Amino acid sequence: MKLSEILKDIEILSATAALDMEIGGVSYDSRRTEKGDLFVAVKGFESDGHRFIPTAMEKGAAAVLCEDAPTDGTPYIQIADCRRGLAIASRNFFGDPAASMTVVGITGTSGKTSSSYLIKHLLESALGAKVGLIGTNGHMIGEEFLPSAYTTPESYELHKLFRRMADEGCSHVVMEVSSHSLALERVAGIRFDTALYTNLSQDHLDFHKTMEEYAAAKKKIFSMCSAACVNADDAWAAYMTEGASCPVLRFSAERADADLYAGDIALSAEGVRFTASYRGERAETSLGIPGLFSVHNALGVIAVGLSLGLPLADCAAALRDAKGVKGRLERVPTDGDYTVLIDYSHKPDALENVLRTLRPLTRGRLIVLFGCGGDRDRLKRPIMGRIAEELADLCIVTSDNPRTEDPETIIDEILAGMSGDPERILRICDRAEAIRTALDKARGGDVILLAGKGHEDYQIVGHEKHHMDEREIVADYLRIRGKR
Repeated sequence: MKLSEILKDIEILSATAALDMEIGGVSYDSRRTEKGDLFVAVKGFESDGHRFIPTAMEKGAAAVLCEDAPTDGTPYIQIADCRRGLAIASRNFFGDPAASMTVVGITGTSGKTSSSYLIKHLLESALGAKVGLIGTNGHMIGEEFLPSAYTTPESYELHKLFRRMADEGCSHVVMEVSSHSLALERVAGIRFDTALYTNLSQDHLDFHKTMEEYAAAKKKIFSMCSAACVNADDAWAAYMTEGASCPVLRFSAERADADLYAGDIALSAEGVRFTASYRGERAETSLGIPGLFSVHNALGVIAVGLSLGLPLADCAAALRDAKGVKGRLERVPTDGDYTVLIDYSHKPDALENVLRTLRPLTRGRLIVLFGCGGDRDRLKRPIMGRIAEELADLCIVTSDNPRTEDPETIIDEILAGMSGDPERILRICDRAEAIRTALDKARGGDVILLAGKGHEDYQIVGHEKHHMDEREIVADYLRIRGKR
């Protein structure tokens, strides 16, 4: 591909490279640069890609895309922003594959992962479409699963993934769009057919510094979409859509004057039921994930379907037969009148939110099993202990992913925030044993929350991953108990 084609839609400040030269690839890591590549010198937080221009040239790079022009005769194209430049160049190099598919982008603090899987199910159920998915739990091409390191990949990997999805027959892509990806221009140059906004609460302030900066990053998506679906019950909703030039579909579980409204809401430990109203139409639906937030997630999914032209009845029907989302208040089959849920809540606010959600839905006792990851924020450990004791009837403190830390020491730090009441607090380091103990203690009407691991089917001890799937532990326990 000619360099001029790769640079389409990129404003050039100056250049010494021949724009008609042939380029074999695009790279931004000098260690992976190959002969004939265009090397993009991205200024990072820990290192500046400009430092690695000599290494990239030694590897055979044909030219460099940079912000600071080299003075040693290296063929270069100087632009204002190499992060954005990498995104546009990657899009062009792979032939803009996203443009050949319907792209749904989801942003917000919570609910992105659940919404993405539910929207994928909706499109498959209602349209028979082959759908790609990009997100926190991993990526999918139809039913094929691909592991992921980031919620939203770096722009080069993102467009490479789009190319593969398009080549393998995907007509739609549903992707989580993180605030980092918006702020760092990873999604620059993508036109979203529909953007869904879920909510905004305090998170990632180590990066964004203030809530206003965090919100501004999220808001960027509304200048990149053809239609928007917005949770009108969120305090930041009006800010997000202020000045939006595209149609906005507002959904609500509180305001009957919203475009899409949920009435007759019924909440239980088994899930939610409600009646969706849209432009005079009504449809009853349900979702097997408990909590009022599931009503908002379901409304967002329906809103996306409506914005893409699907009938309300089809959207409601697809939700009714959705199986939920792995690791997001996922129900695990049991042999009695009690409920076992697996959830990824591994931070203080997430644990508090899920326990407060389950408290009014619990007929018996609320039992929580949790730990904290090693080599991570130690300050949150006693905080999570305090939250668990305040909101649950029985707490089982165990190991999460200890990594290189001593799991017993991690538990000590969690227990520092708790009273030590032996009637309400159990310490069991072995997580499988802890789960079996929780099941031993289950009575009718109890809800057992296995918190922290969610979709993970492994435990990290030291630097190694060991297989451990909580679903399998529960199933094995019930099978053995059934034979007694």
